[in-house]
Amino acid sequence: MRDLALERTTYALALFALIGVSLGSEPAGAVTAQGSGGAGLQSPTTRGSDAPDAESPRTTPLPTAQISPDGRTAIPPAAAPEAVKAAIYAANRITRKPYRYGGGHRTWNDRGYDCSGSVSFALYGAGLLKRPLASGRLMSWGSRGRGRWMTVYTNPGHAFIVIAGLRFDTSGPGQRGPRWREEVRSSRGYIARHPKGL
Repeated sequence: MRDLALERTTYALALFALIGVSLGSEPAGAVTAQGSGGAGLQSPTTRGSDAPDAESPRTTPLPTAQISPDGRTAIPPAAAPEAVKAAIYAANRITRKPYRYGGGHRTWNDRGYDCSGSVSFALYGAGLLKRPLASGRLMSWGSRGRGRWMTVYTNPGHAFIVIAGLRFDTSGPGQRGPRWREEVRSSRGYIARHPKGL
């Protein structure tokens, strides 16, 4: 009888954790089920108030990045290398900015971003770039071909990046500007480059 009561209590606690119901204070790194498609999100320790965005960085146990419930930001996989997570968190900072030709090239913190300015911002956030590069210059950046975690697709007129399975691009359905896009874009006419080891 006692074993049955213990089993029911364990089941109830597991169920509460699964649906994100908090029982008292939640430990740092606890997994909660938020977001679209039931993707679990993991919050590491809360960052200080000087953080650029209001939310603590979160991760998902899924193997690819997921769109957040806000529809604008992305959540990296927990298993991703730190540089990949940093690139996603950096890109999230500019998803409310408009498209602006030349944006992101004279200053990192701009009023708007163009395609290569957006890609450069994400790479800079990951510590992979020191200064912004135009799409033509990105054609010789990094290593040739597709990467495991990050791939920059570029030609003389446009650039976008796929990070952990999600496309970060200034063009596509919906608003123009740096946005996460779930739909796949053809890579025909583009050169694929990636950061070494990623």
